[in-house]
Amino acid sequence: MIQMQSIQKIYRTEHVETHALSGFNLSIAPGEFVSLMGPSGSGKTTLLNVAGLLDSFDGGTYRLDGDDVSRLGDRQMSRIRNEKIGFIFQTFNLIPDLDVYDNVDVPLRYRRLPAAARRERIEEALEIVGLTSRIHHYPAQLSGGQQQRVAVARAVVGTPKLILADEPTGNLDSAMANEIMDLLEKINDLGTTVVIVTHDSELAARAPRQIYLLDGRLVDLEKDERPAPLFNPAENGSRQAQSY
Repeated sequence: MIQMQSIQKIYRTEHVETHALSGFNLSIAPGEFVSLMGPSGSGKTTLLNVAGLLDSFDGGTYRLDGDDVSRLGDRQMSRIRNEKIGFIFQTFNLIPDLDVYDNVDVPLRYRRLPAAARRERIEEALEIVGLTSRIHHYPAQLSGGQQQRVAVARAVVGTPKLILADEPTGNLDSAMANEIMDLLEKINDLGTTVVIVTHDSELAARAPRQIYLLDGRLVDLEKDERPAPLFNPAENGSRQAQSY
């Protein structure tokens, strides 16, 4: 599903050049469930933006679902995002003036599907996330967990091959966070590839494959050892470990 080779992503200012991704290689097979972890600034969100065709990159090649997307134009990337990729964000990104039905309907409208076909897909997506009874509620009338369920429904309504989730449980309590992970596992069981960024090691461990990023480079736990701690607790018991 995802095959990146020697990806470079550099952010430049007048005086500073930051290598967010440096010689980055990654392969994710269709149907995998992968969690991404790493300290702040390690390149996690940059990776999701590149993978989701929300951001360009400066070098290397990227094949998505078998197609080279390295040099596509904006219109081509928009079409692929709409047809193949579903996004879930930490802050939900729901439109406050639209009810649940219309929020989930947004990506389908860009496909210009008939109203009857859209309704069928929307109802199926809301059934998956358990929100059919809230179909005419507005975001302000929902809890945080319910809003994130709407965001999940919006991500899956177009039957994407790939779900990219950036800290989807970051604004939720532990019970709601586990419910969202249950939903993502259910969606993965239906055959959708899922990639999730999280700072929660317990949630990350629920993914069959866990990947760590450090300084724009990948550490794959299936092939490499986990990164060494940034300090030896025995040398200085007063220092706290940095969270991955």
